Amino acid sequence: MRIFDPHIHMTSRTTDDYQAMYDAGVRALVEPAFWLGQPRTSPESFRDYFDALLGWEPFRAAQYGIAHRCTLALNPKEANDPRCTPVLDLLPRYLLKDNVVAVGEIGYDSMTPAEDAALTAQLQLAADHGLPAMVHTPHRDKLSGLRRTLDVVRESALDVERVLIDHLNETTVKEAKDSGAWLGFSIYPDTKMDEERMVAVLTEYGPEKVLVNSAADWGKSDPLKTRAVGDALLAAGFDEDAVDQVLWRNPVAFYGLSGRLGDLTVPAPTGPAEHEGNSIQRGAPRTAGE
Repeated sequence: MRIFDPHIHMTSRTTDDYQAMYDAGVRALVEPAFWLGQPRTSPESFRDYFDALLGWEPFRAAQYGIAHRCTLALNPKEANDPRCTPVLDLLPRYLLKDNVVAVGEIGYDSMTPAEDAALTAQLQLAADHGLPAMVHTPHRDKLSGLRRTLDVVRESALDVERVLIDHLNETTVKEAKDSGAWLGFSIYPDTKMDEERMVAVLTEYGPEKVLVNSAADWGKSDPLKTRAVGDALLAAGFDEDAVDQVLWRNPVAFYGLSGRLGDLTVPAPTGPAEHEGNSIQRGAPRTAGE
């Protein structure tokens, strides 16, 4: 089973997670820029964060045979902080980078006027740079948030068929599908969707334009939930082609809209490697008897 996790925050995860993901079949992922939990106080902290998503994190992933791409944006939560909004002026420089395959996460957290403005501006940036957009729907009042999101998308210069609406569930999937957007589902241990509910959604609506992600981050989450969905689909009677469509071909097709996805084959590391003078190994290797 080959897996492309289209939404996971590896900055928050360990090298053990990379190894476990590879062993489970993950060969590619997209890491969207997101809120780190601790509020940022300056646009300069975003600059360093974006640089890490374009440099250190792809290096770290490659050491475990996983292709890493990213999406960049001012996230919805921090769009409400005037200390962070100058990031919108910083983004055009970064959206030119080869490994940036979408603008995201954008969208809504609390559905404020500031979030309206940031979403509108970043949809325009996506259109200007020929990129698709990953849109975060709010964790509360989801159907209202979806409808507001779709209204803004329809008024933008970006075609709805170049938009991934993420964090969907049973209350929002039909309207999202009817809109023509791509459909994203986050599988979590206790919140959002789980494997059984995802199987039910795919049974009812089919696998077309559906992306399943772990959205694993610094909270209670599991980077192996994509594999769990694949196993649950097979157990429910879906064939291997349908599983491959959901877990690999659909993410490739969506992020391929950027024209930047490139070759997702990562050669095995052949020896010591460093990024900016640093490796993922801490200290010298142990020798026999140590």
